[in-house]
Amino acid sequence: MNSSHSAAPSKNGLQQVRLIRVDAGSDGQRIDNFLVRHCKGVPKSHLYKAIRSGQVRVNKGRISSEYRLQDGDEVRIPPLRMADPERKPAVPKAEFPIVYEDEAILVVNKPAGVAVHGGSGVSFGVIEQLRAARPESKFLELAHRLDKETSGLLIIAKKRSALVVLHDMMRQSEGHKYYLALVVGAWQANRQEIKLPLYKYLTPDGERRVRVDKEHGKYAHTIVTKVAQYQGYSLVGAQLKTGRTHQIRVHLAASGFPIVGDEKYGRDEVRELMAKKGFKRMFLHAHRLSFNHPLTGEKLVLEAPLPAECEQLLKSLSATAARL
Repeated sequence: MNSSHSAAPSKNGLQQVRLIRVDAGSDGQRIDNFLVRHCKGVPKSHLYKAIRSGQVRVNKGRISSEYRLQDGDEVRIPPLRMADPERKPAVPKAEFPIVYEDEAILVVNKPAGVAVHGGSGVSFGVIEQLRAARPESKFLELAHRLDKETSGLLIIAKKRSALVVLHDMMRQSEGHKYYLALVVGAWQANRQEIKLPLYKYLTPDGERRVRVDKEHGKYAHTIVTKVAQYQGYSLVGAQLKTGRTHQIRVHLAASGFPIVGDEKYGRDEVRELMAKKGFKRMFLHAHRLSFNHPLTGEKLVLEAPLPAECEQLLKSLSATAARL
């Protein structure tokens, strides 16, 4: 367990300074994720601000949000407005379709419209619901993320040792993530590499967005392949070579082929048209994962077929070419 000493929250909802000693269970965890776990109910924007301003310290020194904790580190958490535990909504238990599971990892097929974790106006997500459904599991952590609007394969680590290896794998782009997306327009190339730097920012109302920015953006690489063509639309495959926020969505939109149903980067008129057809989600699905098992090294290739609503939409569109 992490050892900590702190005072109880004051009447205005602020906690006093807390000093937490990191144990082996949190060794290798990023400081921002550590804070999310220890500061339930505090908006992430407040946590990042506390890190940037130097209020959060590790071993009495300033750190960045990407700092990885080490066993024995002392973390200083400043006074932050905490959620009232009496008003905390109960997390409903939920299991999700299991694609693969062993003692180290769990891979589920996440439905569209479900966040992977709580925060940003969402009180709970897949990981909180799984923890509620599996109280006997001492460790359940996301190995990577999917947008709330995206469906498909999601890896959850059941051991800290597996999580560390999976995170390293993601950083080194050793695993392969394949998506299917329906885009507006006639995609021409059988295979095209998109390398556009992406910059993450917040809108004035606090909404997270991403744009192509050659000056400030981070390197991002997506390989897009043509799968099928329909009247006015194309089904494409997208392989992530890097894992930037909203990467596929922004790369496709910036290339002139926005994803059908994308509320942030798509076209309103297309979304309205599809809603009339009964399709009310974004057409982006994480359909295949290829990676080495984090503990055994065994090669795993996992697939999740397109959801029924996506298949139904494709059937309703007049296909002009068979799938390649």
